[in-house]
Amino acid sequence: MIKSKMKLGNFELFWLNGGRFEMDGGAVFGVVPKVLWKKKYPCNEENFVPIVSWPILIKTPETNILIETGIGNKLTDKQKKIFRVSEDWNVLNDLTELEVKREDIDYVILTHYDFDHAGGVLTTDDSNNINLTFPNARHIIQKAEWEDVLSPTIRSINTFWPINNEALRESDKLDLREGDSEVVKGIDLILTGGHNRGHQIVKIVSEGETAYHLADLLPTHAHYNPLWIMAYDNFPLDVISQKEIYEQRVLEEDAWIIFYHDPFMTACKFDAEGNIADKMPCLG
Repeated sequence: MIKSKMKLGNFELFWLNGGRFEMDGGAVFGVVPKVLWKKKYPCNEENFVPIVSWPILIKTPETNILIETGIGNKLTDKQKKIFRVSEDWNVLNDLTELEVKREDIDYVILTHYDFDHAGGVLTTDDSNNINLTFPNARHIIQKAEWEDVLSPTIRSINTFWPINNEALRESDKLDLREGDSEVVKGIDLILTGGHNRGHQIVKIVSEGETAYHLADLLPTHAHYNPLWIMAYDNFPLDVISQKEIYEQRVLEEDAWIIFYHDPFMTACKFDAEGNIADKMPCLG
C-alpha cells in the first residue's frame, strides 16, 4: 500500500512500504531526556518508538528515481525479532500498484548505506538467489561512504552488512560521487557528513517548489531542534552544524522537508519558531 503522495511542481512523489519496526527511544533521541522527547514522539511501555523506512519514488516527466530502498526482504527471523519488525518490506508490490516495473527505475539514491536504508538494494528471489532489485538503475552513493562500507570500523560493521552490497560491488551499476552533484535537472545531491562520513542529502526543485530530504540529519519531525540528535550519529557535532545550516535554508526557501523514518508525517514545513506549519499525513 502506498504510504503517502504529493505533487511538487511537475514531479510526483510517492512513499513506498519499505518496512516498519521499533527502536529504543534512548538511542533515537540520544542525550535528550525522555521527559522531553516523549511529549513530541510516543513510545511504548518498554521505551521503544515506532520507526518506518519508506523509500520515496520521484516520477519526473523523463525518469523514475528512488530515494533509499527500505529494509529489504533478506532479514532473518532473528533479525526481525531484534529490530521488532511489524510490517515487512513491500516495495515491489507498491511499484506495481503505480504501474512501475522494477526495471523502470533509472536511479537509486542512497543517502548512506546503513542496513535500514540499503537493505532493499538487493533482494532474494524464489530460488534464494540475491540480485539487484532494480537491475537497470544507477545506484548513487558518495565515494567516502562506499569506502567505509568496504572497510567498516568496529562500530559500523554492525550496520554495513556484506549481504547488502556484494552483488552491487560486482555489478556495473555503482555510481560513486565525490561531493555535491546533480542527478537530473531539479534533483541535486549535497554531501553533509554527520550521521556517517559519507552521508548525503537530496534537494528537489520543480517549477519553483522545493523540498529537501535531510535523511538522518532529521529522521523525524521531532528532531527539529538542532541539539536533538541520535545516539547513532557518528559525528554528532557535524550533525548539529549541518542541521542549523539546512533548517535555515529550508525556511528561507519555503521548502518542504520530506521524511523517510517518520510514521506520523511524510513531509512538513516548519515556521521560524520550529512549529509545524503544514504537513503531509501518512495514508497507512
